Amino acid sequence: GRCRPRARYRCLSLCLLAVTLYGVFTNHYSANGPSRCLLLELLDISVSELLLHSSNQGCSMWMIQHCARDVLEALAFLHHKGYVHADLKPRNILWSAEEECFKLIDFGLSFKEGNQDVKYIQTDGYRAPEAELQNCLAQAGLQSETECTSAVDLWSLGIVLLEMFSGIKLKHTVQSQEWKTNSSAIIDRIFTSEGVVNSAIPAYHLRDLIKSMLHCDQGKRASAEKALCSPFFSIPFAPHIEDLVMLPTPVLRLLNVLSDASLQCEEEYEDILEDIREECQKYGPVVSLLIPKENPGKGQVFVEYANAGDSKAAQKMLTGKIFDGKFVVATFYPLSAYKRGYLYQNLL
Repeated sequence: GRCRPRARYRCLSLCLLAVTLYGVFTNHYSANGPSRCLLLELLDISVSELLLHSSNQGCSMWMIQHCARDVLEALAFLHHKGYVHADLKPRNILWSAEEECFKLIDFGLSFKEGNQDVKYIQTDGYRAPEAELQNCLAQAGLQSETECTSAVDLWSLGIVLLEMFSGIKLKHTVQSQEWKTNSSAIIDRIFTSEGVVNSAIPAYHLRDLIKSMLHCDQGKRASAEKALCSPFFSIPFAPHIEDLVMLPTPVLRLLNVLSDASLQCEEEYEDILEDIREECQKYGPVVSLLIPKENPGKGQVFVEYANAGDSKAAQKMLTGKIFDGKFVVATFYPLSAYKRGYLYQNLL
């Protein structure tokens, strides 16, 4: 894609929820001549990959809430600075293991609001109606009377969240005449579908949030700042075990390691603690190690590494390993919750 001015990326790097730019350099040896390259931080799994792993069952409410809040905060920052991302889609939302949040990448189509310098914006399936009209007119060599604004990003995010909830790619749905006639009815149908596992009252808050982003009239669409005030974000959700396997953090959680008898015998407990620390230090420096003797978290082992890279290496090597005659199950664990001493008891 086209390289944007360095000043823009310097501005974007100020936002913790947008990918950080470390530097810019020129590759003089590319086949098509010199090209400018951006050195960006290394991120982890994308929302697109998470959707593939969800097996059409949809993501957990915890993950949807986490993603929605992080992306909305990033958009609120960008829009406050006057920039439009213009290509928000699952592939451009990636998990940062070190900062434990979802981040936006790929600002190749971004523009300053009121000074759009790209003719075609947004990806098919996540394109707002006004952007669809503008692209069609531009292809015909005509000028659109309606200017694309930051509202196009909210439309894209609304589709992304609807896909995360349903586990279904909606490209053909949003391009159908039925959607154009009554998109609200289709959203209602998705939220009441028997095939959707995310039910109950909190889902209706998410439904209303998504609807506020998918008004065909961009003037009626919720802003990122207003969307962050949705009741959906006031509900405390716990992550599913699948979330903790998919989203790396610097904290590793080991299951199926200790028996109740081991916890009751102080000498045996200390020996096991030392054995686990010794094993875990093979993959990197261990900052802290916790084995609760009471619920919540009773018998689970929490290992905090200095960085997520070490934690990922340990998770890969320890999963399935036999410890004291048992097969170890290793997942990640939210660093923020661990630091607060909050241990989730019920993980589905």
